[in-house]
Amino acid sequence: MKLYLMSLGAGLLVGVIYSLLNVRSPAPPIIALVGLLGILVGEQIVPFAKTLWSNEPAVISWINQIKPHMFGHVPAGKANDGERAG
Repeated sequence: MKLYLMSLGAGLLVGVIYSLLNVRSPAPPIIALVGLLGILVGEQIVPFAKTLWSNEPAVISWINQIKPHMFGHVPAGKANDGERAG
């Protein structure tokens, strides 16, 4: 139940921000996509900050958290009879 309340609170906050920016929901596609990008990047700030705070190299956070979450796992091509799929 707590997760639902937090989600509702986040939605209310975004609604207030949209209202202050005079953008009506649903937002125009480009505004919505920029907002989703902000959410995706914003999710990575806390793990990245934890990595830096623990004096680990930033690349550790990039490899283990940020890259897989933001870009997904890139599918590998299948090899057919010794040839690479292209």
